Amino acid sequence: MNRLAPSILSADFSRLGEEVRTIEEAGAHVIHVDVMDGHFVPNISYGSTVMKSLLGKTRLPFDVHLMIEDPDRYIKDFVTDNTEIITVHQEACIHLNRTLQLIKSCGVKAGVSLNPSTPVSTLEYVFDDLDYVLVMSVNPGFGGQKFIPSALKKLQVLSEMKLQRNPNLIIAVDGGITLENVRQVVDAGANLVVAGSSVFGAPDVPGRVKEFLSLMSV
Repeated sequence: MNRLAPSILSADFSRLGEEVRTIEEAGAHVIHVDVMDGHFVPNISYGSTVMKSLLGKTRLPFDVHLMIEDPDRYIKDFVTDNTEIITVHQEACIHLNRTLQLIKSCGVKAGVSLNPSTPVSTLEYVFDDLDYVLVMSVNPGFGGQKFIPSALKKLQVLSEMKLQRNPNLIIAVDGGITLENVRQVVDAGANLVVAGSSVFGAPDVPGRVKEFLSLMSV
């Protein structure tokens, strides 16, 4: 099943609980939690406190995307009963294998994200142990950017590797996803789609979630 993960980075934080409830009732599958530190990426978002404020307000699992330096220091802060996945950036980890094992030891799925210029080959020696790979289709740090088409080739390569080596792998894509290109990324191999401003920026958020789901299930 293809899953939709709206990113709360684009939600209205003055009514975050209501925003999350809206996308849950419309059929979204996952909450994508973008964490930025102002060092690894040129922006600061929020920490675990904001994410934890949603506990008890939603049954949706959290997909935590750590766009931060030295992620090992903060991984345990993001482990909750709702946390399904914690993703770190390949570019931010000196000892990637060790970081992935730390995530798994917390009882959640371990993922790695790749910036647009980072090749899939950098995952060669951890690929078989991954639960999740997140392909960035924009340079991380800000919402509302334009989709980088080379991400499609990366998704295709990952899809082929998945068939050969890791059939349970979740392949996700994040950045510039719209109604116009969501079918392309699904056809290229993504089975989890992150969408932020194209969901929460819509005049009719529940309707937009349903549009995405319809296109993703074709």
